[in-house]
Amino acid sequence: MANNIIPVDFSDALGERYFAYALSTITSRSLPDVRDGLKPVHRRLLFAMLQLRLDPKSGFKKCARVVGDVIGKYHPHGDTAVYDAMVRLAQSFSVRYPLVDGQGNFGSIDGDNPAAMRYTEARLTEIALELLADLDKDTVDFQPNYDGSESEPAVLPAAFPNLLANGSEGIAVGMATSIPPHNLGELCDALLYLIKSPNATISKLCSFVQGPDFPTGGIIVDTPAAIHQAYETGKGSFRVRAKWEKEELGMGMYNIVITEIPYQVQKSKLIEKIADAFKAKKLALLGNIRDESAEDIRIVLEPKSRTVDPEMLMESLYKLTDLEVRIQLNMNVLDKGITPKVMNLREVLRAFLEHKHDVLIRRSNHRLEQIKRRLEILEGLLIAYLNLDEIIRIIREEDEPKAKMMKKWKLTDVQAEAILNMRLRQLRKLEEIEIKTEHDALSKEKKAINALLKDEDLRWEAIGGEIKAVKEKFGQKTVLGKRRTQFSEAPISDVVSIEAFVEKEPITIFCSAMGWIRALRGHNIEAGEVKYKEGDDARFVVKGYTTDKLLVFATDGRFFTIGCDKLPGGKGHGEPVRLMVDLDQNHDICRMHIHKPGEKLIVASSDGYGFMVPEEEVLAQTKGGKQVLNVGKDDKAVACCKVDGDHVATIGTNRKLLVFPLSELPEMKRGKGVRLQKFKEASLSDIKTFTMVQGLSWQLGDRVRTEADMRLWLGTRAAAGKLPPTGFPRENKF
Repeated sequence: MANNIIPVDFSDALGERYFAYALSTITSRSLPDVRDGLKPVHRRLLFAMLQLRLDPKSGFKKCARVVGDVIGKYHPHGDTAVYDAMVRLAQSFSVRYPLVDGQGNFGSIDGDNPAAMRYTEARLTEIALELLADLDKDTVDFQPNYDGSESEPAVLPAAFPNLLANGSEGIAVGMATSIPPHNLGELCDALLYLIKSPNATISKLCSFVQGPDFPTGGIIVDTPAAIHQAYETGKGSFRVRAKWEKEELGMGMYNIVITEIPYQVQKSKLIEKIADAFKAKKLALLGNIRDESAEDIRIVLEPKSRTVDPEMLMESLYKLTDLEVRIQLNMNVLDKGITPKVMNLREVLRAFLEHKHDVLIRRSNHRLEQIKRRLEILEGLLIAYLNLDEIIRIIREEDEPKAKMMKKWKLTDVQAEAILNMRLRQLRKLEEIEIKTEHDALSKEKKAINALLKDEDLRWEAIGGEIKAVKEKFGQKTVLGKRRTQFSEAPISDVVSIEAFVEKEPITIFCSAMGWIRALRGHNIEAGEVKYKEGDDARFVVKGYTTDKLLVFATDGRFFTIGCDKLPGGKGHGEPVRLMVDLDQNHDICRMHIHKPGEKLIVASSDGYGFMVPEEEVLAQTKGGKQVLNVGKDDKAVACCKVDGDHVATIGTNRKLLVFPLSELPEMKRGKGVRLQKFKEASLSDIKTFTMVQGLSWQLGDRVRTEADMRLWLGTRAAAGKLPPTGFPRENKF
């Protein structure tokens, strides 16, 4: 046994096996083939249904039967995964052109689960047959199934560009794909133009393929330039909004009725999110919401008053809810079923046309072989009719009639066998005429196919005819093919802030040493009048308005943003700041001030590093805050000051003061920054900006002291500094 042990490096063995797994996931599970737009599970589902003869004209069969055939013959995975894939192909709100005709409960746009596969039934749709058309005519390669007992198609013939028509989504190892559905009629127009002009630009193709066409409708509000850029690179996103209309009620009152919601948004969760935002008083203009949907979407929004502008109400909803989403585009597909590649619009359409060309050649060669075999038989039968009496004599008298006939008239084995297998009723004169007619027709067809195979222009003309037939059957003039998603101009400005509708009132914000915060109305409040909990005391006092945003800088280098209208009132001791933001328990508040657009801040850590940052860059959109200053494991953020002057003053715990020009400090959005002051066995204590000609001021008890001449402490950034002027506070704070 010891001789059979082969030492292998563990990392090499792990890498080899993980690479094999990743390759299998990419090529056999997650990414669609650019030619038919299908993943293996979808291809096997459709093929299994074709084998079960579940065409649109036949009856339905239980989904459990189909799933059983798929996992038993072709797809050795779980039945749940196969059934989920089958359900999605049947959902008219998930797939633009459903490939499965479902009977029973196949789920809903509310996110309801489908019934179990033993209760539902299915069959193929008309458009699914277009993907499977001519599969029995040697149009594509077949490959052995997982155990070699059956064969399955490696790709489907695909009469239409299913990849773009129905889209695809998948996550592989290290890569993903996300392709939204498009309008088939527009795709056919682009294909016809590409046949005539193989070097067509993306701009020209975009004049046909205007953008995605989602099964749930909606409105795309991106600019044509943005859409063109997405198709040019194969990567991008589309901004999709719900469609709504104003419903007049009389007396100046109205409702807003949402009739279409964005793609892949569950209606129940959408309404729940709107309701949550309404309860949290984030939708100041909304009065009520109710769902009156039946088969069609009908979500009714009542404004708070008749004076509310409907456009402004909808803008606030777009900002806070999934009534507006971004649909990603990442055309990462398998080129010829082998190589993952991100393709642009022209490359995807070109790959489909090349597949159509290969299918046409293979189908033509297959038909040519059939015609040759049939002509061979017909020619033998015609010889038999010309020599009928002699053939009858040979059959009656000769011991080896087949060999005798082959020698006498130079017949092939196939021809001789066909003559011997003729029935007596075929000896009629009428039958002879029919054979001659068939022979002439097949000869003409053979000539036409040979001409087609020799002339590439004829082949592309034939492909164009097939694409026109598909467009006629499923194009924009049909109910299924009519464009559902519309286009609109993108909003000129950003969404109107909800704070714009908050009544502006003066407030004074008090935050205690233990982090309890409250806002009292007015600016004429004496700090001594404010009471705190036992053991707690005052720390921050900030004056502002209810329409302002409060910036909170923490010792972990993160900024948090709190709307001043969200602060608790003066009753009691307020609420802990940690309930409003996700401030780590191991960190504390470093600074608190009102946000002023256009101003800049300097942030600094205890190890003496820092930088300048615009206030707009520190605004946080979530409770988790925004990391701005990166601090080390043993360090913390200790200072944050507004930029107001031309010089920077820093003071350390070693009581060394340094002044250097503000121009030496870089402006950044995030990072550790640069060294402000050099310390040895000390750390930064405070920082301040000032104007050199006016001198440096600091708070000394109840009065302010100013040192006019600061040239003695002036140096370059990252110097050690000198002892501060006489009278500087012992706590080393400005």
